Amino acid sequence: MTQPSAIDDILAEYQGLETQLADPSLHNDAGAARRVGKRFAELAPVMSTYNKLKAAHDDLAAAQELAADDPAFATEIPELRRQTEELEAALADLLAPRDPHDSDDVVLEVKSGEGGEESALFAADLARMYIRYAERHGWKVEVLGATYTELGGYKEATLSIKSRDAARDGVWSRLKFEGGVHRVQRVPVTESQGRIHTSAAGVLIYPEPDEVEEVQIDETDLRIDVYRSSGKGGQGVNTTDSAVRITHLPSGIVVTCQNERSQLQNKARAMQVLAARLQLLAEEQAEQEASAGRASQIRTVDRSERIRTYNFPENRIADHRVGFKAHNLDAVLDGELDALLDALGKADREARMAAE
Repeated sequence: MTQPSAIDDILAEYQGLETQLADPSLHNDAGAARRVGKRFAELAPVMSTYNKLKAAHDDLAAAQELAADDPAFATEIPELRRQTEELEAALADLLAPRDPHDSDDVVLEVKSGEGGEESALFAADLARMYIRYAERHGWKVEVLGATYTELGGYKEATLSIKSRDAARDGVWSRLKFEGGVHRVQRVPVTESQGRIHTSAAGVLIYPEPDEVEEVQIDETDLRIDVYRSSGKGGQGVNTTDSAVRITHLPSGIVVTCQNERSQLQNKARAMQVLAARLQLLAEEQAEQEASAGRASQIRTVDRSERIRTYNFPENRIADHRVGFKAHNLDAVLDGELDALLDALGKADREARMAAE
């Protein structure tokens, strides 16, 4: 059974949050009310499982006591014991060390790599895959910016993906493993001889919390360019130069936004994204320093690794970090990612528990 101290801390925190939510003065501060409500909702599954486990323990104890006087009650004991063991395992999993960003929304960038037009078309396939996965979960997707090729591929695209219920299904908790190099093997549409080519596209993903911790950004470190937004084939989206590209010179990070109606709005949104990226960069550096020399099966911060191969001739997808393989590539590209993400999440939880 889970150590009492762990669940005792959760019980105390949950009761404290419940008290805060009942205080009308909390709701005078929208930000504080949102934070308290979000944490309260995050703890709800833990409390629900804990209460079910308590009830199961009580039922098992009662059945054992009754069976001592009447053997007929002993038939219930195996099933009650199985339920108790399952709930203990579920509670232990819920109390396992968590990524503090798990309930956050994300910004996801897809960039074409080596392979020219074929790589750009594959980058567009990846973007559609994530959009369809988000739609299946009822998440909201915005294309903050995109640069198209002649055939409708993406040189680069930036997506904002937001959950409608972050406490229940935070986007980061599901998609945080997608950063890295994705390799594709298929016959390109531009190939006239029917030969299979290998190319790749890169994915960068980072959490975008409701409130980014204070990040100091010196205006002198920024280069801000404005340009006219464009759609596929160069078709103008806006009639004014409202799209914004911000380059953070010290880090080399580039953020673009063309989705909003005005240049001012696009700049404000781009600054939010830049702050989120700089925050993640600082956290990654701190994590690398704290865990120098420690290998991890799941590497969410190493953007250079080839993490996955999409083999079209065999309709096969393979994730090289956990040895996951499946022959349903067509379904995966249509947004059926759950089996793959479940395998990655399981490996991540096991690694976190082993590190404790």
